[in-house]
Amino acid sequence: MSSRIAETFAKRRAAGTLALIGWQTIGYPTLDAARTLVPSLIDGGFDLIELGVPFSDPQADGTTIQRASFEALRQGATTGVALETVHSLRAAGVVAPLVFMSYYNPILSRGLDRFAAESAAAGVDGLIVPDLPPEESGDLSRALEGHGIDLIFLVAPTTPDERLAAVAARARGFVYCVSLAGVTGARSSLPEYLPEYLARVRRFTDLPLAVGFGVSRPEHVASLRGVADAAIVASAIIDRIDGVDAARQPEILRAFASELRKAAG
Repeated sequence: MSSRIAETFAKRRAAGTLALIGWQTIGYPTLDAARTLVPSLIDGGFDLIELGVPFSDPQADGTTIQRASFEALRQGATTGVALETVHSLRAAGVVAPLVFMSYYNPILSRGLDRFAAESAAAGVDGLIVPDLPPEESGDLSRALEGHGIDLIFLVAPTTPDERLAAVAARARGFVYCVSLAGVTGARSSLPEYLPEYLARVRRFTDLPLAVGFGVSRPEHVASLRGVADAAIVASAIIDRIDGVDAARQPEILRAFASELRKAAG
């Protein structure tokens, strides 16, 4: 059975345009903000949304998402809150794919089978676990597969071919291609080696390739057309709403999404 993720990428591919993947940290800037801000991002042109499950030690994230995660935890955001948020988004009519980004500890603490079952019941389509090596992902992968949830892996420019092959054998949904060595965060430009790097990843998989880390401007998105299948924008979304009155945040994100959509085609 085709997943929402696969269907979304297939539609963008048929249209010859780039898919856009957005971001919301569950619990930031307020505990229930995602219930309003996610629809705004989708209305503006994002195709999929990553939902960050706050964690106390987000090693792969830069200062922007770290700060958002810590504030969300302070306000009481938990895995349970994340699940409730997805459930409420689905109940409100959101049909776009929703992907959890969670470190492994909260998943393990909740129990793999329980986490998979609850995520599927809420309406989660995929899961990214940045600190889970593919070689150790078997138990989680089996739990998720039983509920139709895609386990999405990250690769980097420094990933050797042998490891790319291992990721390709296990990946579902899409492959998250980290644009550079380092952590998340908006940057002024994307690396010149991206086309060569993505071509190397493409040799190992037919899954869509989504580029993240540093993608923050319309010109970044435009530069990925014809090279990648999707652009992932995260920290730049948080930057747009920091310090802004809550009533204005939806319109600001909708406008930002629309700018990026025009650049994506």
